Amino acid sequence: MNALVAGLRDSNVVAWRNLMNIKRNPDLLLAGTAQPIMFVLMFAYVFGGSLGGGAYREFLIAGIFVQTVAFNSAFTVIGLANDLQKGMMDRFRSLPMSRVAVLLGRTGSDLLVSVLTVVIMSLCGLIVGWRIRGSLLDAALAFGLLLLFSFAMSWVGAFIGLVARSVEVAQSAGLLWMFPVTFVSSAFVPAESMPGPLRGFAEWNPITVYADALRELFGNPLRVTGPPPDSWPAQHAVLYSVVSALVILAVFIPLAVARYRRVASR
Repeated sequence: MNALVAGLRDSNVVAWRNLMNIKRNPDLLLAGTAQPIMFVLMFAYVFGGSLGGGAYREFLIAGIFVQTVAFNSAFTVIGLANDLQKGMMDRFRSLPMSRVAVLLGRTGSDLLVSVLTVVIMSLCGLIVGWRIRGSLLDAALAFGLLLLFSFAMSWVGAFIGLVARSVEVAQSAGLLWMFPVTFVSSAFVPAESMPGPLRGFAEWNPITVYADALRELFGNPLRVTGPPPDSWPAQHAVLYSVVSALVILAVFIPLAVARYRRVASR
């Protein structure tokens, strides 16, 4: 128990240090706030008119939520790669602190960044016409699922950041794979409109399932036109979203911790 308490205390110190870096360099938040706002405005007003108007905006916001917290994993990737490049890992290794604290502090601070981003996105969504039409309990569950997914994606980012050899490589590696995963989903358009193999991937894609789970809990339309999706993931979106996040955590926490131990032992 003493080791657990000490580890959490060390993690809080590292998280506070990361947040202070953002305070000193507020431009670090630009990508996490300006980019999702740009996506909302572009899809809602440039494409929304031909895709369903107000109904499409309510369909869209859940997808933007999921895309945004997934892209926020880039904070973890770049933050850890930057610490590696500047020799901060050597300094952490020399301190009497928990080895897990560096990773848990990084993912914890980035989770707080995601909370701020979700608040901003919610306000932006309300401006363009999105509304929560479900119960308050369902809405709270939806935001909880979203933050669970954000935390899981941060651990994916932690592993990538520790594998990357430089900040420049980390910037590419942290985002390059996210674009196909995000766009081959129902975040912006129905998965049913995609051709065979892409449709199969999109239906089981956690991005799709999280977007559908949020739409279900917020009381937003699952599809703008046509019948609701009938695939197993869509029919069990909330359950599948929880399971997928837990699987991501179960896979990438050990991978990130093992990689950190290798890096810290050099």
